[in-house]
Amino acid sequence: MKAVWFEQFGAARDTLVLGDQPVPEPKQGEVLVRLKVTGVNPSDVKKRAGSFPNLLDDGLVIPHSDGAGIIEAVGPGGDASRIGERVWVYQAQYGRRLGTAAEYVALDEKLAVPLPDKTSFEIGACLGIPVMTAHRCVFADGDVEGTTILVTGGAGRVGYYAIQWAKQAGAKVITTASNSGDRDTCLALGADAVVNHREENWAAAVLDANEGKPVDRVVEVEFGKNLPQVLDCLRIGGTIATYSSSQDMSPQLPFYRMMFMDITLRMIIVYAMPEQAKQDAIRDITAALELGKLQHRVADVLPFEKMAEAHEIIEGGTVRGCVVVAVE
Repeated sequence: MKAVWFEQFGAARDTLVLGDQPVPEPKQGEVLVRLKVTGVNPSDVKKRAGSFPNLLDDGLVIPHSDGAGIIEAVGPGGDASRIGERVWVYQAQYGRRLGTAAEYVALDEKLAVPLPDKTSFEIGACLGIPVMTAHRCVFADGDVEGTTILVTGGAGRVGYYAIQWAKQAGAKVITTASNSGDRDTCLALGADAVVNHREENWAAAVLDANEGKPVDRVVEVEFGKNLPQVLDCLRIGGTIATYSSSQDMSPQLPFYRMMFMDITLRMIIVYAMPEQAKQDAIRDITAALELGKLQHRVADVLPFEKMAEAHEIIEGGTVRGCVVVAVE
């Protein structure tokens, strides 16, 4: 099968290799998926760059956790009725070496989720990390109906879905955006108010948008950089659910201020989510897809031979929406 892999860490164009690899054999409890599309996420490019130094200890890595395709075979004793089923996959390259940047992937059958016929494979390849992360950020700490949620970076890959999950669940949503295009995107998704996080003391604008009251929860894209402002607009007993801190990777915490605010700080990554949280997200994603209740945004679909370019687009950090690569 054709595949892309890396055997050393470094820049995408220096490390990603396009060639042939053996088609994997599905083991008991696994399915073999012929991939149509592979999704590229920040965690994928960080792994390739060397964020996990022991990742290559057992050999080459075919990257990417997200993708979509059709089940072509099942492992011994598996449910043969699933052959031919359209699926989206997640966690394909978590705790193992072989991900979705290939024609085929064999993985645990529960990681291959039925994809409704009316949902494209391109959208299917966006569901794993962005949509599941957003779901966990919004719902990890209980019902949000009647609450006010601040979503920083609402036009980003995760924020885009967090706005939708929160609004559909009955929350008031305030979000941040730095330009008019992103502002319009957030409002179109249902955000009740948008403030500019590039303005000094933007926390005051959040309070103004919430009639002077602090928000109940924050879905946070830049934890370290935004923390001082977030603390100025979060209520006592509030929650920060954060999934990234790329601009300040070792933030210092004002411990006593946060302690006296009785804050819950929740770190979120799909790989480490409790299994029940994953199944809750899959249930809600499936229902939303079937009812057409989620808007999606695929920023770019690249051909397979441009995998390095796809990685570079993600590393550039300026693209809005998901980046996927066509396998076929």
